[in-house]
Amino acid sequence: MLANGPARFGLVTRALHWSIAALILVQLPLGLRLSGLEPGLANLWLYGLHKSLGMTVFALMAIRLVWHVYSPPPAPLGGGWQALAARLVHWTIYALMFAIPLSGWVASSATGIDTVLFDRITLPAIAPVSEAWESAAFAFHDIATKLFMGLLALHIGAALKREMDGDGTLTRMIRG
Repeated sequence: MLANGPARFGLVTRALHWSIAALILVQLPLGLRLSGLEPGLANLWLYGLHKSLGMTVFALMAIRLVWHVYSPPPAPLGGGWQALAARLVHWTIYALMFAIPLSGWVASSATGIDTVLFDRITLPAIAPVSEAWESAAFAFHDIATKLFMGLLALHIGAALKREMDGDGTLTRMIRG
């Protein structure tokens, strides 16, 4: 079934979740590698790939939010403080999956270098060319990404623990 049900995740939600997860598993090490590189002609394509994949995550998250309005996800299993913590972590992860690509776009715009997706689509600049904007946006991008990695580790750890406890949370996201 494509849509979510009261107790199960539909195919669309699961496909979006795992597609975004796969992209992020590429983005995080790529971004970490890029942070240690001096930009040059030999590695410029890596920056383009990072921007392209980041904006793809942004677009898929927008689709995911619209989909969740149309087909709300099932309520989390369990209750109490753990359900509240799970909701808080989920919403923070969602916010960061928008904020991180946007801050990268702002930072790129502030450098004066175009944000070109997949060597085809040039996004408009969303910030003035400015060292101050560039510095602030890259700092935010870095801090937000580190927070995201911590929350992602917490999210994965909690999903694995709950699965080992036998509550079926992870199974619901894999099989529906």
